[in-house]
Amino acid sequence: MNDSVKPPGAGRTRRRGASLEEAILRAAVDEMLESGYAGLTMDKVATRAGTNKNAIYRRWPSRLALGIAAYRQLVTAVQPPDTGDVRGDVLEMLRRANRHWSSPLGAILRELMSAAGGAQEFLTQLPEQSGDAAAAAWLTILGRAVARGEASPEALHPRVATVAVVLLRNEFVVRGVPTAPDDVLVEIVDEVYLPLVRGRGTAHHGGDDG
Repeated sequence: MNDSVKPPGAGRTRRRGASLEEAILRAAVDEMLESGYAGLTMDKVATRAGTNKNAIYRRWPSRLALGIAAYRQLVTAVQPPDTGDVRGDVLEMLRRANRHWSSPLGAILRELMSAAGGAQEFLTQLPEQSGDAAAAAWLTILGRAVARGEASPEALHPRVATVAVVLLRNEFVVRGVPTAPDDVLVEIVDEVYLPLVRGRGTAHHGGDDG
């Protein structure tokens, strides 16, 4: 047997800093993919990462903090769609979000949100919950719409930009649906989002005289 080939976790080297954090997060990711957040324990992660619980607690003070950090590793930032018109872009973004929240990853997200409860400091760390991160892709879509003349520059506001995905999130969080039917996505886009976006700018000019 070649002594240079060692099984994972064998011959523990003193990993530090980013190397150790990466190993811990990778282990946490694997645990959550196998067992969900409910099955995530510090003991299992420490064993899988070839370290000890103290090394984990020094970086993440609770199971929830570790779970959220691991989830962030699972969801990579995706480029917003560019279908050529704002309606197509927004609908595709909603369909992507719907598929994600309906998937096993979405189930992990819902577990984490439930565990966080009202703990805003944790909720804001979730990619889907972070205002700036969530708004960036939507503002990109609206920026393209403005450049094409489909919307006024006044539409470029984070709260306006993210209205559609907030309404979709409500379907999952408030109504508790396992997935949203496509006609609900279309309704959000056609009945709420596009009228709001297209109304920005025009509504502000009416009462300026006098």
